[in-house]
Amino acid sequence: MTTAKEVAAVDRARIKDIVCAILEIEPDELTDTSLFKEEHDADSMAAIEILSQLERAFGVDIDQADLPRMIHLDGIVAVVTDSVAARA
Repeated sequence: MTTAKEVAAVDRARIKDIVCAILEIEPDELTDTSLFKEEHDADSMAAIEILSQLERAFGVDIDQADLPRMIHLDGIVAVVTDSVAARA
């Protein structure tokens, strides 16, 4: 079972790969705090797709109420970490 600490440490690159694929950007364009909407032209459909892909990749349920926290990579890692912890 994946722990919250493991998500933050081991799977951060996996999360970044998912986000970059959906936003169609190169990994070096995405920093921990670059804003998806403002800096990478993400729209609400991209946000839903990111949420969906993360749920499948990590076997968790992420409430759409968490979308406002998912504005950058650090926010997504926090949401995934919380979701993994809640599942445990």
